[in-house]
Amino acid sequence: MSTISSKSPVVVVVGSANIDLTSYARRLPEGGETLMGDSFSEGFGGKGANQAVMAALAGAEVHFIGSVGDDQFGKALISNFQHYGINTSGINIAETSSGIAHIWVDESGENRILIIPGANGTISTEDVERNLAAIPHIDFIIGQCEIPQSATFSAFLAGKARGATTILNPAPYQSLADKLLALTDWLIPNESEFALLDKFSRLPESKLVIAELRPEKNLIVTLGEEGAALALPNSTVDYIESTKVRSVDSTGAGDCFIGSFTAALGLGLNPHEATNFACQCAAISVTRKGAQASYPSMEESANLIATL
Repeated sequence: MSTISSKSPVVVVVGSANIDLTSYARRLPEGGETLMGDSFSEGFGGKGANQAVMAALAGAEVHFIGSVGDDQFGKALISNFQHYGINTSGINIAETSSGIAHIWVDESGENRILIIPGANGTISTEDVERNLAAIPHIDFIIGQCEIPQSATFSAFLAGKARGATTILNPAPYQSLADKLLALTDWLIPNESEFALLDKFSRLPESKLVIAELRPEKNLIVTLGEEGAALALPNSTVDYIESTKVRSVDSTGAGDCFIGSFTAALGLGLNPHEATNFACQCAAISVTRKGAQASYPSMEESANLIATL
């Protein structure tokens, strides 16, 4: 195993923060159908926020740059970041509602999600550039697709100029500008996002197909319960298996993977070890309800790293 650094990597997440309103039911209603559900929960989510929380739990020093609404949800989101020790000085308060995610989960743990972006859509390139400049040192910048792509591009451009490693999770999927992909050191899609990125719309069903997407750049394809496929530049594709578990709720599992992988790289694990660690963290998360509430604790994360 690689030597673990005693210094926490500095991870900046430029992204979304939402309040998750989650309903659980044996099965989800069809169009025009009304069903009785089993339970309801309110929690913290948003792809950016989820990734930031998991990176912090895995041992990173995390800064969050984003926007929340001028409402009670916005205050709660900022308080939640602070609970995890995440720096919130880069969060803008917008004169609109905070982001909301309506989540339905069936008995198999599969989910359907409807996102109302709210304040997440207001973050500007100027906000990003100003807040990044205030951070003395940056090791990694994480981006997703729940905020304007122009803001993510500005973050990656500024980060690369300062020697940071950039990680892009292309979710929820949208067409990506070539200039953004050119600045992306690690691209981490899931299976459906991979097919949308592939010029032939192929699923990642073979090593050959996976290797052809980004032959000269780093790529990880998350494969759900099967783990992940790791493709390094000019190298063979390797499959990293996940622990087999009974899924209760898959909400936020992909974000759990991104945050834990980034922190692990920053702590000194090599890409194979970091991918393995991220698979194990994600496997834990699907056995529990919620997004951030399901993530392995600092103690669990440290114990996982120690066993790799």
